[in-house]
Amino acid sequence: MATVRVRYFASLREQKGVEEELVQIEPGERLVDLYHRLFPPTPQGTLPVAYARNLTYAQGDEIPEDGDEISFLPPIGGG
Repeated sequence: MATVRVRYFASLREQKGVEEELVQIEPGERLVDLYHRLFPPTPQGTLPVAYARNLTYAQGDEIPEDGDEISFLPPIGGG
């Protein structure tokens, strides 16, 4: 089983209570699957995020590899 470093930002970091953690991934598990496993959908839905893999924006259907750094980037509001 592969292990990736997952980094959390903004509200996701607040939800998890940590900035990053090591997570084991299943063979064939995509970024979107990993996100939904770590942040299961609620009746209100799921917060839309952008994905990054090894400091580069990625598509949700990409499959991470052992040792990758994965980031989930929630939308940032401002004014």
